[in-house]
Amino acid sequence: MKRLAVFFPGVGYHVDKPLLYYSRKIAAQLGYETVDVPYGGFPKGVKGSAEKMEKAFWSALEQAEKILEEVDFSGYEDVLFVSKSVGTAVAAAYAGKKALKTRNIYYTPVEASFQFMKQPGIVFTGTKDAWVEFEAVKQGCEKGGFPMYVTEDANHSLETGNVAKDLENLQEIMRVTEEYIGNV
Repeated sequence: MKRLAVFFPGVGYHVDKPLLYYSRKIAAQLGYETVDVPYGGFPKGVKGSAEKMEKAFWSALEQAEKILEEVDFSGYEDVLFVSKSVGTAVAAAYAGKKALKTRNIYYTPVEASFQFMKQPGIVFTGTKDAWVEFEAVKQGCEKGGFPMYVTEDANHSLETGNVAKDLENLQEIMRVTEEYIGNV
């Protein structure tokens, strides 16, 4: 079975940060070809500004289209999108625009992501995410039918500030991630 995993980063969360770095290693270990979507050039001060967040989204979506234009998705039996923050909106919007059938891992989606999230997937969020209200994520998951994995006291990077606890949490997040990726 030919498999592809595509990684959509966040505004300040690139593919070499823990959630995307380890999920990419897991995907490769499970036989997926991997493709990164390294968009960038976002305005400063995106957090807390709906206008700048929208600009970042449209810019990232446009860049993703250019970066992925050579990828023949029809050549894969399983397409997995792994995304973080604004990347969750970009991945979901891209899949919808290109009419792709994808499975998804949504790490810390922003509220606006849920309007695009139509494909199956799982969601990871923290209870102290300064980028999005926890209740908004909870409602989006309930409405969209997405299993939600919650990290208590965690921020937008799913970190608490306690290194030992963060490593323990990351191990559990990657266990669930691996289970989802391997469950084709």
